[in-house]
Amino acid sequence: MKILVIHASAGAGHQKAAEAIYNSIKKHTDFDAQCVDALDYTNPFYKKLYRKTYALLISKCPQAWGFFFWFADIRFLLRSVQWTRRLFNTINAQKLHKFLKKENFDYIISTHFFPNEVAGFLKCREEIKSKIICGVTDYDAHSIWISKGVDRYCVACEHTKKTLTSLGVLDQKISITGIPTDEKFSQSQDREALCDKLGLKKNIFTILIATGSFGIGPIEEIIASLSGFQRVVICGHNKNLFNRLSKNKDGLTKVCGFIDNMQEFMAVSDAMVTKPGGLSISEALVSGLVLIFFSAIPGQETNNIKVLKEYGIGVSGVTILEMAEEIKTLNASKEYRDLAAENIKKLVRPSAARDIVKLIV
Repeated sequence: MKILVIHASAGAGHQKAAEAIYNSIKKHTDFDAQCVDALDYTNPFYKKLYRKTYALLISKCPQAWGFFFWFADIRFLLRSVQWTRRLFNTINAQKLHKFLKKENFDYIISTHFFPNEVAGFLKCREEIKSKIICGVTDYDAHSIWISKGVDRYCVACEHTKKTLTSLGVLDQKISITGIPTDEKFSQSQDREALCDKLGLKKNIFTILIATGSFGIGPIEEIIASLSGFQRVVICGHNKNLFNRLSKNKDGLTKVCGFIDNMQEFMAVSDAMVTKPGGLSISEALVSGLVLIFFSAIPGQETNNIKVLKEYGIGVSGVTILEMAEEIKTLNASKEYRDLAAENIKKLVRPSAARDIVKLIV
């Protein structure tokens, strides 16, 4: 069995989801699998533009991104959006077209809508015979994820499934698997040993503050509001933020740049203040963390918050001072913590990557 797991590295979440699936394939099967970035199979200008434009919009012009997200989901414009996507992908992704046709994989598992569209188009034209599985990496679904030729959609929850069926996807083509996270996030950890390893104090309420891969948000104000708690700040790729925070940190604040051991920091934390990206949410839920959201990007992140509210998960729409009060309540009240844990159980799916792999027959 020849398997391709494919993503597009404009955002970190799509790549992490693909890597979780790929790692599960390698660990639990003997299939011939590879994991690739679809943008590596586009022309260099398009690859750079795709990444830079997305990063610029969400960090500097989030309202513009929100308008684009909304506009591209207007139902009567779907045919025009699909035609425009096809034109752009035909011009810029010829290398990806050739790669998929040459390799003609038995299965293509896509965690991004761009390679999803290319693979679906080729299958509809009978230029490839691959079975196509699409892993939607947010808790709500945008119409841009839908492509003819996709055999199965793997989604986070019942809400995501209902959104896809409202967009015309047949019920029998949708599996509720959860959003795939690496198995390391669900493995039990020795908290005290990890605190020693990470240079953190033990037996103190610890808050993980994650800014997303681009380091966005009022991080200094959040840190200041949480005095008295142990705070771990992950700055991602934002070197300016890392340098600023590193100059002013105190004995209860640990500042990190881009890391590859997020599962360890989640294992020693009690709550997480984060941007509401699909993968960040899923990793935190698997780790049992109470979530408090800030600086949601209009579009997929605000939609994620709405879906989680249906399950009683996460705190959003609060000021920084209200956020601090929420954490104080969480620290003081075992009943509040127990309720949050019960709500998390409604949505958490630690075996999502494995369950997607099980769809390969």
